[in-house]
Amino acid sequence: MLCNYLKKKIVAKFFLFVFYTFSTLSFLSFLSTFAKKNKAMNKIIFLILISTLLVSCGVKVPYTTQIRDEFSLDTEEKMRQVQFFTSHTIILDQIKKSDAQNTTQNGTLVSSSSSEKETIIIPAGTKCVFESYGSKGEIKVRFELGDNKIITFNTKAENTSSNKRFYFDADWNAQGGPKMKYGENEYKIDLLRGSPRTSHLLVVKKRLEKSKRKERVVKGLKI
Repeated sequence: MLCNYLKKKIVAKFFLFVFYTFSTLSFLSFLSTFAKKNKAMNKIIFLILISTLLVSCGVKVPYTTQIRDEFSLDTEEKMRQVQFFTSHTIILDQIKKSDAQNTTQNGTLVSSSSSEKETIIIPAGTKCVFESYGSKGEIKVRFELGDNKIITFNTKAENTSSNKRFYFDADWNAQGGPKMKYGENEYKIDLLRGSPRTSHLLVVKKRLEKSKRKERVVKGLKI
Protein backbone atom coordinates (compact mmCIF):
# COMPACT_ATOMS: atom_id res chain seq x y z
CA MET A 1 0.00 0.00 0.00
CA LEU A 2 2.78 2.40 0.95
CA CYS A 3 4.68 1.57 -2.22
CA ASN A 4 1.64 2.35 -4.41
CA TYR A 5 1.07 5.60 -2.54
CA LEU A 6 4.65 6.73 -3.15
CA LYS A 7 4.42 5.81 -6.82
CA LYS A 8 1.25 7.84 -7.23
CA LYS A 9 2.85 10.82 -5.44
CA ILE A 10 5.95 10.69 -7.64
CA VAL A 11 3.83 10.45 -10.80
CA ALA A 12 1.68 13.37 -9.67
CA LYS A 13 4.76 15.55 -9.01
CA PHE A 14 6.20 14.60 -12.39
CA PHE A 15 3.04 15.63 -14.24
CA LEU A 16 2.90 18.85 -12.20
CA PHE A 17 6.51 19.65 -13.19
CA VAL A 18 5.72 18.96 -16.85
CA PHE A 19 2.65 21.20 -16.64
CA TYR A 20 4.56 24.14 -15.12
CA THR A 21 7.41 23.77 -17.61
CA PHE A 22 5.04 23.65 -20.56
CA SER A 23 3.09 26.66 -19.25
CA THR A 24 6.25 28.72 -18.77
CA LEU A 25 7.59 27.91 -22.22
CA SER A 26 4.24 28.68 -23.80
CA PHE A 27 4.06 32.03 -22.03
CA LEU A 28 7.60 32.99 -23.10
CA SER A 29 6.83 31.94 -26.66
CA PHE A 30 3.70 34.09 -26.61
CA LEU A 31 5.62 37.11 -25.35
CA SER A 32 8.29 36.66 -28.01
CA THR A 33 5.72 36.37 -30.83
CA PHE A 34 3.72 39.30 -29.50
CA ALA A 35 6.80 41.49 -29.19
CA LYS A 36 7.86 40.70 -32.76
CA LYS A 37 4.43 41.61 -34.11
CA ASN A 38 4.05 44.67 -31.94
CA LYS A 39 7.15 46.87 -32.11
CA ALA A 40 5.59 49.48 -29.83
CA MET A 41 5.12 46.92 -27.08
CA ASN A 42 8.68 45.75 -27.63
CA LYS A 43 9.91 49.29 -27.00
CA ILE A 44 7.75 49.58 -23.88
CA ILE A 45 9.20 46.36 -22.48
CA PHE A 46 12.70 47.61 -23.24
CA LEU A 47 12.03 50.95 -21.51
CA ILE A 48 10.64 49.17 -18.45
CA LEU A 49 13.78 47.03 -18.21
CA ILE A 50 16.03 50.09 -18.56
CA SER A 51 14.04 52.01 -15.93
CA THR A 52 14.30 49.10 -13.51
CA LEU A 53 18.06 48.95 -14.05
CA LEU A 54 18.46 52.69 -13.44
CA VAL A 55 16.42 52.56 -10.24
CA SER A 56 18.48 49.65 -8.91
CA CYS A 57 21.76 51.42 -9.71
CA GLY A 58 20.80 54.79 -8.26
CA VAL A 59 20.33 58.18 -9.88
CA LYS A 60 23.02 60.79 -10.54
CA VAL A 61 22.10 64.19 -9.12
CA PRO A 62 24.02 67.48 -8.85
CA TYR A 63 26.19 67.73 -5.76
CA THR A 64 25.02 70.83 -3.94
CA THR A 65 25.53 72.63 -0.65
CA GLN A 66 22.15 71.27 0.42
CA ILE A 67 23.24 67.65 -0.16
CA ARG A 68 26.50 68.43 1.66
CA ASP A 69 24.58 69.62 4.71
CA GLU A 70 21.91 66.91 4.50
CA PHE A 71 24.44 64.07 4.60
CA SER A 72 26.90 65.86 6.93
CA LEU A 73 29.76 65.79 4.42
CA ASP A 74 31.65 68.31 6.49
CA THR A 75 35.08 66.66 6.67
CA GLU A 76 37.66 65.67 4.08
CA GLU A 77 37.54 62.08 5.34
CA LYS A 78 33.82 61.81 4.57
CA MET A 79 34.25 63.49 1.18
CA ARG A 80 36.85 60.92 0.15
CA GLN A 81 34.22 58.20 0.58
CA VAL A 82 31.95 59.80 -2.06
CA GLN A 83 32.22 58.97 -5.77
CA PHE A 84 31.93 62.11 -7.88
CA PHE A 85 31.19 62.48 -11.61
CA THR A 86 31.27 65.32 -14.15
CA SER A 87 28.02 66.46 -15.74
CA HIS A 88 29.47 67.78 -19.03
CA THR A 89 32.58 67.31 -21.15
CA ILE A 90 35.67 69.40 -20.35
CA ILE A 91 38.44 69.82 -22.95
CA LEU A 92 41.83 71.35 -22.18
CA ASP A 93 44.24 72.40 -24.96
CA GLN A 94 47.93 72.82 -24.21
CA ILE A 95 50.37 74.47 -26.62
CA LYS A 96 54.11 74.26 -26.17
CA LYS A 97 55.80 76.75 -28.43
CA SER A 98 59.49 77.46 -28.93
CA ASP A 99 60.96 80.29 -31.03
CA ALA A 100 64.50 80.62 -32.34
CA GLN A 101 66.40 83.16 -34.44
CA ASN A 102 69.44 82.14 -36.47
CA THR A 103 71.77 83.65 -39.03
CA THR A 104 72.90 81.74 -42.14
CA GLN A 105 76.37 81.86 -43.70
CA ASN A 106 75.37 84.59 -46.16
CA GLY A 107 74.00 86.77 -43.40
CA THR A 108 70.31 85.95 -43.92
CA LEU A 109 68.18 86.15 -40.79
CA VAL A 110 66.00 83.09 -40.22
CA SER A 111 63.22 82.88 -37.64
CA SER A 112 61.87 79.44 -36.81
CA SER A 113 59.17 78.24 -34.45
CA SER A 114 57.73 74.89 -33.48
CA SER A 115 54.71 73.94 -31.44
CA GLU A 116 53.52 70.79 -29.74
CA LYS A 117 49.86 70.51 -28.77
CA GLU A 118 48.32 68.15 -26.24
CA THR A 119 44.59 67.89 -25.68
CA ILE A 120 43.05 66.46 -22.52
CA ILE A 121 39.43 65.33 -22.82
CA ILE A 122 37.32 64.64 -19.73
CA PRO A 123 34.03 63.18 -21.04
CA ALA A 124 30.72 63.74 -19.30
CA GLY A 125 30.14 61.17 -16.58
CA THR A 126 33.85 60.63 -15.85
CA LYS A 127 34.53 59.49 -12.29
CA CYS A 128 36.67 61.60 -10.00
CA VAL A 129 37.65 61.58 -6.33
CA PHE A 130 37.89 64.28 -3.72
CA GLU A 131 41.42 65.60 -3.15
CA SER A 132 41.04 68.54 -0.77
CA TYR A 133 39.20 71.76 0.02
CA GLY A 134 40.49 75.11 -1.21
CA SER A 135 40.98 78.17 0.95
CA LYS A 136 37.50 79.47 0.05
CA GLY A 137 35.64 76.18 0.33
CA GLU A 138 36.08 75.14 -3.30
CA ILE A 139 36.33 71.42 -4.06
CA LYS A 140 39.51 70.05 -5.64
CA VAL A 141 39.08 66.69 -7.39
CA ARG A 142 41.38 64.28 -9.17
CA PHE A 143 40.67 62.33 -12.37
CA GLU A 144 44.10 60.69 -12.63
CA LEU A 145 47.32 60.25 -10.69
CA GLY A 146 50.14 62.75 -11.05
CA ASP A 147 51.58 65.84 -9.38
CA ASN A 148 49.17 68.80 -9.40
CA LYS A 149 46.76 67.04 -11.77
CA ILE A 150 43.83 68.53 -9.93
CA ILE A 151 40.72 70.35 -11.15
CA THR A 152 38.72 72.78 -9.04
CA PHE A 153 34.93 73.08 -8.76
CA ASN A 154 33.34 76.00 -6.98
CA THR A 155 29.96 77.62 -6.37
CA LYS A 156 29.05 80.68 -8.43
CA ALA A 157 29.23 83.97 -6.58
CA GLU A 158 26.06 85.28 -8.21
CA ASN A 159 24.06 82.34 -6.85
CA THR A 160 22.60 83.48 -3.53
CA SER A 161 20.35 80.46 -2.91
CA SER A 162 21.02 77.89 -0.20
CA ASN A 163 21.21 75.08 -2.77
CA LYS A 164 24.35 75.81 -4.80
CA ARG A 165 26.02 73.54 -7.34
CA PHE A 166 29.78 73.19 -7.69
CA TYR A 167 30.85 74.23 -11.21
CA PHE A 168 34.13 73.73 -13.06
CA ASP A 169 36.41 76.62 -12.14
CA ALA A 170 39.14 78.29 -14.20
CA ASP A 171 40.58 81.72 -14.89
CA TRP A 172 37.71 82.80 -17.13
CA ASN A 173 39.02 86.35 -17.56
CA ALA A 174 42.56 85.43 -18.63
CA GLN A 175 44.03 87.25 -21.64
CA GLY A 176 43.61 85.17 -24.79
CA GLY A 177 40.79 83.09 -23.34
CA PRO A 178 40.08 81.02 -20.20
CA LYS A 179 43.09 79.15 -18.84
CA MET A 180 44.11 76.86 -16.00
CA LYS A 181 47.15 74.99 -14.77
CA TYR A 182 46.97 71.20 -14.90
CA GLY A 183 49.99 69.22 -13.79
CA GLU A 184 53.02 71.32 -14.62
CA ASN A 185 51.61 72.97 -17.75
CA GLU A 186 49.21 75.73 -18.72
CA TYR A 187 46.08 74.83 -20.68
CA LYS A 188 43.43 76.78 -22.53
CA ILE A 189 39.80 75.87 -21.94
CA ASP A 190 38.15 74.78 -25.18
CA LEU A 191 34.84 76.68 -25.30
CA LEU A 192 33.81 75.43 -28.75
CA ARG A 193 33.93 71.75 -27.87
CA GLY A 194 32.43 70.46 -24.67
CA SER A 195 30.50 72.53 -22.12
CA PRO A 196 33.04 73.70 -19.54
CA ARG A 197 31.00 76.60 -18.15
CA THR A 198 28.02 74.38 -17.29
CA SER A 199 30.01 71.37 -16.10
CA HIS A 200 29.38 70.60 -12.43
CA LEU A 201 29.85 67.75 -9.98
CA LEU A 202 27.39 64.87 -9.73
CA VAL A 203 26.88 62.15 -7.13
CA VAL A 204 24.79 58.97 -6.99
CA LYS A 205 21.99 59.67 -4.52
CA LYS A 206 21.32 56.02 -3.67
CA ARG A 207 24.89 55.54 -2.46
CA LEU A 208 24.64 58.64 -0.29
CA GLU A 209 21.38 57.38 1.20
CA LYS A 210 23.05 54.10 2.11
CA SER A 211 25.87 55.95 3.81
CA LYS A 212 23.38 58.08 5.69
CA ARG A 213 21.45 55.05 6.95
CA LYS A 214 24.64 53.36 8.12
CA GLU A 215 25.53 56.39 10.21
CA ARG A 216 22.12 56.28 11.95
CA VAL A 217 22.19 52.56 12.89
CA VAL A 218 22.49 51.88 16.64
CA LYS A 219 22.96 48.50 18.32
CA GLY A 220 21.11 49.32 21.53
CA LEU A 221 22.09 48.89 25.17
CA LYS A 222 22.56 45.70 27.16
CA ILE A 223 22.30 45.32 30.92
